Amino acid sequence: MKDTLYPGGLFHVYTRGNNKESLFKAQKNYAYFLGLWKKHIIPMAEVYAYCLMPNHIHFCIRIRPEEVLPLAYREGKRHLSQPFSNCFNAYTKAINKAYGRTGSLFEETYRRKEVTDEDSFLRLVGYIHANPQHHGFCSDFRTYPHTSYQSLLSTKPTDLSRAELLTLFGSKKAFIRFHEEEKNWRSFLSDA
Repeated sequence: MKDTLYPGGLFHVYTRGNNKESLFKAQKNYAYFLGLWKKHIIPMAEVYAYCLMPNHIHFCIRIRPEEVLPLAYREGKRHLSQPFSNCFNAYTKAINKAYGRTGSLFEETYRRKEVTDEDSFLRLVGYIHANPQHHGFCSDFRTYPHTSYQSLLSTKPTDLSRAELLTLFGSKKAFIRFHEEEKNWRSFLSDA
């Protein structure tokens, strides 16, 4: 599997707090992070699913096709990983300033793994949404407030690629059924 971002590539992007430290010190930090994500990542990637947990985060993204990427990426003046670094660094600076801390907030460089087939893609989405339950942050992932699960079921405007994702699952009902069958998302753990 490739871990180098490229136009049109589908990726699982994830990272955690340095020394497993909490990334989100207060509820307002979750919305702030998503605001930075929207600013830095949405122009260059479609987002299908996300989960923000106290000490780690997961995203399923597809880098936009080269012809719609901002000019700096098409001309090779900026690397596709730069927006992720910008997002994580901006968030770290804000948290450090707000909470009187210093140093890196995130562990190393964020990780990314290419997703190469539709089955793995669907299982990744389920895994991302079920992650808070898997790690004991809640008893039912469907009620966890910091994932894209409820946004994907909603009709409210979203920056997520909702229509495309639900089409891949077949329907909203199929999306729900897939998530309710633990074997569907749990199987992703053996690949992760």
